[in-house]
This record gives sequence, C-alpha cells and structure tokens, in this order.
Amino acid sequence: MTTQPPSAIKVLRRVAVPTLAAALLTGAGAPAASAAGPDRPELQKAMQAFVDAGFSGMQLRVHDEQGDWAGSAGVRKLGQSAKPPTNGRFWTGSVIKPFTATLVLQLVAEGKIGLDVPVADYLPEFGLDRRITVRMLLQHTSGLFNYTGDSDPDGKWVPGITANGDAWLADRFRSYQPEELIRLALSKTPRFEPGTDQKYTNTNYTLALLLIEKVSGRSYAEEMKRRILRPLGMTATVVPGDRTQLPGPHAHGYYRIKDAAGKWKTVDISRQNLSLLAGAGDLISTTQDLHTFISALNSGKLLPAPLLTEMRKPHPKMGYGLGLFVQDLGPNCGTVYQHNGSPPHGYGTLMYSSPDGKTTLTASVTWVDEATRGPAKDFQKLTDTLVKQAFCDG
Repeated sequence: MTTQPPSAIKVLRRVAVPTLAAALLTGAGAPAASAAGPDRPELQKAMQAFVDAGFSGMQLRVHDEQGDWAGSAGVRKLGQSAKPPTNGRFWTGSVIKPFTATLVLQLVAEGKIGLDVPVADYLPEFGLDRRITVRMLLQHTSGLFNYTGDSDPDGKWVPGITANGDAWLADRFRSYQPEELIRLALSKTPRFEPGTDQKYTNTNYTLALLLIEKVSGRSYAEEMKRRILRPLGMTATVVPGDRTQLPGPHAHGYYRIKDAAGKWKTVDISRQNLSLLAGAGDLISTTQDLHTFISALNSGKLLPAPLLTEMRKPHPKMGYGLGLFVQDLGPNCGTVYQHNGSPPHGYGTLMYSSPDGKTTLTASVTWVDEATRGPAKDFQKLTDTLVKQAFCDG
C-alpha cells in the first residue's frame, strides 16, 4: 500500500482477499499456527483468524510481561505446506516512516535542522513554498500532492507514478530516483494551503529523505545504519534501494491478473523494486527488528524526551503526530503508538507499542492481491481483535 489512511486500524483499506487464495492452498489444507515461547492460545487464535479469512500467511510477534511470543500461520508459499518463518524478512511499506521521522528529529536534537524552519532553506533547488516547514513534512500537513496519486477536493482521482494495479505489475522492477518523485509531485497543484489541513502523503517523507541526505552529507541508507540499525543491533533490516529480492526464507506475496487470453493467473510478487517509495515505504525487516525499533523509540532510547513528546503529539484530524499514529484502544486498553504499512501489493505490516515500549506487537501478512483491491471486509475486525489481545487487560 502506498498511503496510510486516517484511521489507525484501516491500514490495508483496499486489500483484496480473493477466493483464489483458498483454492491455491488445495493440498496444504489450513495449517495450524506454529509458535515459540509461552503458550498463548488467544494470540494463536487471533492470528489464525487472518488465514481463515483468506490471507495466505501471517507471522506475529508479541512482547509483553509474559515474555516474547512469536508464531506463524498459513503458508509461506501457495501450493506448499510450509508455514511462514516466524522471523522471516518482508517488505514493510510505510512502517519506514517512523524511522525517517526519527532520523530527522535526531538531526533536530543536534541543532542541524529546525523543526519549524522552511524546508526550502535546506532544499532550495525545488522551489518549495516557504510556508512548508520540516514539521509539516513529518505531520503530513504540507498540502503537497502525493506522487503515487491523489484526489482533488471534489474527489476526482489524479494519477501519479505507476504504483498499483495491473500496470504496476508490469512495471514493478522500475527504478526511481527521489528527486524524480518530488519533481512529479511539485508539477501538480497542492491539495491545500500549508498547515491548514492534514492528508497522508508519501511526498512528505521522500522530501524528508532528501533533507536528511543534504544536512548529514551521507546517504539515507548510511544514516539509517549509523543512527538506528547498528546501535540497536538490527542486523536483519535494510533500506533496499534497487534491491528486488527478499533475503533468506520469506513468505511470498501474490498478484492476480487476467492474461491476454482472459484467463486468471497468479503472479509471485515477492520480488519488487520499492524505490518508488523512497523514505516513505522502502524497507525490508523482520518482526524481531521492528519490535526492537518501536520499543527503543518509545522507551526513550532514540530521541530526547521533549522531541519524543513532539513526535507523539497527535494532530486532531488523523491522530497522527510526527511519524506515528496515536490510537486510543478504549477502556482497559489505553493508548498505543503505531504505524502500519504495505508496499504496493501482496504484503502488509503491523507495528504497535505501549507508551513505555514494554509491550509491542509486530506482524506481517501476505495475500493474493488484485487490481481492484476490493475491501477485505474482515480486516479491520481481525486487526482490532489481535491488537486488543495484546494490549487490553483481560
């Protein structure tokens, strides 16, 4: 998925769960969930529910006062019986946004970037509206057009780069440069005046990537390694650049399309180029590494307390702070800080944390996608059930 919607739960808002997925699992049956760590039948049940609803596979990790629990359900690959690896790598999509925001805020802490300084002061080559500040990028309040496509105020869709659907399938190995993405976005009319509204937009975080590179004098990937991955020991996480292959054992995502003869076929899309989401959705990770990151962030290991407070201060429209959604789960549950995501097709990621970082939930799901990405009627309910199992008392 290229953009995350206002609702903190509805990350996979247009996920398709075609019946073909179940058909292709013939012979594999519906494998029981596998798990490591303390027995957590409630988590296994909530995880298996995704597979029962048509998702091909899921890997889940929950860390709380009972310890670290990791499990998987479904299959790693259609037509086979092997379950997804409990700590396999996957395309995370927009889960990278809190990483990008953290890098920017670390530079703010060092006095190299001003949070309320015009972005144009750092990136004059783009001729940006001087009202757009660094804070507005991280908060999605810049008003800039989303280069993966955006809607006009009247609801009319304005296409951007080829980022989803059948056309994306044929174009999924194309390489993009961040500057190319920004130039496309700036060629379109802004969606609103800077600071007057909030709309989730990948353009903001690709600009943040360029800001990090300009101020630090290093590549985004180098800064990610230097500031986050190496200090935290996140050895399984990488900014892939033009890399198209998931390393090691991994679950496979799929796309369903009609061929020239009008017959349906299912294409393995485990290989794809995510340079079309630079700084906004191009990350490979594992459930363990995502736990490490979100726990460290919320426990105050990556940012000074005042900047972590700024990051977790939600805008009233979307409940989005500076790279994090703030979500109230209701009575006996409390507040969680989260960011979910998905690349264009086939993979989805969940990443949740308690305010102190001691309770986390990280997961990856795979499925058979298609151009319409018709609503997955059960996804919101399934995610809500899963998250509440991890964060609610009783």
